[in-house]
Amino acid sequence: MKEKSYIDKVHSWGALSSVLSLAVMLGIPLAISLYYNAWPTANAFFRGLISVMLLFWPTAIVEVITYSPMLGAGGTYLSFVSGNISNLKLPCGLNAMESAGVRANSEEGEVISTIAIAASALTTTLVLTLGIVLFAPLLPRLTAEDSLFAPAFRQVQPALFGALGASYFAKHWKISVVPILMGIIVLLFAPTMQVGILLFITIVAAIGGTQVLYKLKLI
Repeated sequence: MKEKSYIDKVHSWGALSSVLSLAVMLGIPLAISLYYNAWPTANAFFRGLISVMLLFWPTAIVEVITYSPMLGAGGTYLSFVSGNISNLKLPCGLNAMESAGVRANSEEGEVISTIAIAASALTTTLVLTLGIVLFAPLLPRLTAEDSLFAPAFRQVQPALFGALGASYFAKHWKISVVPILMGIIVLLFAPTMQVGILLFITIVAAIGGTQVLYKLKLI
């Protein structure tokens, strides 16, 4: 029997972990319903399901298509199981590959991305645990609307992506112009667009713009 390759094992364990995670997430409300014998009506269930499907299912499909080439198979499985992709797992994976000098679609990039995202997931779990235990009494005061620190907490994600993106924009400023302009235009007309869909649009714009620049021999 032929031994499975690394990538085959990644897909096998990734699929298994995804199924188990779904079972756990769905098992909690199922257990509550069984224990209390309280079940939603079919009308309420499908009405809620349709509203979620229209918003999140297209975003979920786009995010898989968008994130997979950047994070690799292992990083993608870990990210979708542990969550918080756009503002934590994605920056960690990209920054680790940038520091190691490897490409996202290479075997080295696959390994580096998986290790970085796994370390991020473990660190996040530890930090959240300590934060809940130690800072729970203080967080409501720090994040309150009248707090001096409230403006800083609202800018965490823009600051994170700004710091991460600045190095890429400086190194590849020619190919950065088109996706940045596209993102600005989209947000002007749809400021509440989901991050995953916006990211997909800007990536397509970046690929198209780079192709044009290459044909014009500007890069």
